[in-house]
Amino acid sequence: MLGAQTALETKMLLRNGEQLLLTVVIPTLLLVLFSSVDIVDTGAGSSVDFLTPGILALAVMSTAFTGQAIATGFERRYAVLKRLASSPLPRWGLMTAKTASVLVTEIMQVILLTVIAFALGWSPHGNPAAVLLLLIAGTAAFSGLGLLMAGTLKAEATLAAANLVFLLLLVGGGVIVPMDKFPQGAQDVLGLLPISALSDGLREVLQHGAGMPWGDLGILAAWAVVGLAAAGRFFRWE
Repeated sequence: MLGAQTALETKMLLRNGEQLLLTVVIPTLLLVLFSSVDIVDTGAGSSVDFLTPGILALAVMSTAFTGQAIATGFERRYAVLKRLASSPLPRWGLMTAKTASVLVTEIMQVILLTVIAFALGWSPHGNPAAVLLLLIAGTAAFSGLGLLMAGTLKAEATLAAANLVFLLLLVGGGVIVPMDKFPQGAQDVLGLLPISALSDGLREVLQHGAGMPWGDLGILAAWAVVGLAAAGRFFRWE
């Protein structure tokens, strides 16, 4: 049952035009555009080396947070979740299937963006295991926040809020614009956001060849624990 629901959730995710735009088209266009055109000063080194980790973080956020929040919010509004909750598939199984479908989508995103980045001249460094752990922690953090939003707000409010958060974090989360371009006070606050921790952590490993960025991983783990616990506590199925 879990495998069948995961396959169904993945198909629904990939068939949704708006979610496909968020998860595939926008990250790809941003990577190609900002790597090819000198729009933002990314500091020393190749722009694609700076941008690729941030775009990978953006891809995780677009799928685990924005896409999942919007899809789940409207499923809740149209009583899809209520009907599924009364099926033989337990509620924990439904949430597990949603998380698994997010991971499947992210794997396809990472493969696509990696191929494009290599074509643009990307030269990654570091330990792949550290990258994998950061991506998993980031997925857990954003998934918890997305489910919390979808399970507490109305569908229309979730649609507006999720897209607004996506745009704000795209600009202020260190994805494209380096964090050192912001005032020091803003850097201290923005550095605590999950998108900043994920993009900075991936950048430390993939661009600078550092070991495990424990500080960034700790921030992601804290967001994951708080978000998933809050989602489990306050999520309303109808």
